[in-house]
Amino acid sequence: MSSHHFVKEQQEPALVILNTKGIHFDLIAPLLEWVPTVMVAQEEVYTVISWGIKIDIILADLEFQKSHYKLLEEQYPVRFLGVQNGKFLEEALQYLIASKHGAANIIGYEHQKVFQLESMLEFLDLVIWDGPARYFPVKNGGFKKWFTACDIQLHAAAGSLIEVKNAEGVQILEIRPTTMIALPEGINEFNAKSVFWIGEIFH
Repeated sequence: MSSHHFVKEQQEPALVILNTKGIHFDLIAPLLEWVPTVMVAQEEVYTVISWGIKIDIILADLEFQKSHYKLLEEQYPVRFLGVQNGKFLEEALQYLIASKHGAANIIGYEHQKVFQLESMLEFLDLVIWDGPARYFPVKNGGFKKWFTACDIQLHAAAGSLIEVKNAEGVQILEIRPTTMIALPEGINEFNAKSVFWIGEIFH
């Protein structure tokens, strides 16, 4: 076994599964390669177990904990993390920050709500999966990447300006609040004055 298989704990992005609607196991499988901390909201526990994924932490309210305490034995060493008022993601992120994780993949979060997460970006690198689309934030104003020819979404506060440079030239886009754009194959560069999100669709 090569040395790169020995990953320091908390270095790999945690996996937070909130909702599996529109999500297939094949989409999640690559995210499990480095054995991340897996946190699952109570409603999705049995779906995730059926996928054969080992759960570390179940995000659950008191009622669920009382009526499903046998999961602690059946899925040992799983444990519960208490949640109130349906704040599954908030509890998960607070836990990850407190336990010195640096990143997380969040499965089943509505991309329209990503702006609510921006206060967390100072502490965690977040990637959001909403159905077959993956959204990641550009925090420092600029981003450059080689893309195959594809359509992406640019997601930012309405009225934000994002500059896109590629082989076809330079264009300035006014975002409202989600804007689709066709990218040519090759290096594409994005610049903006504030945080924005890029959404890639996986078919």
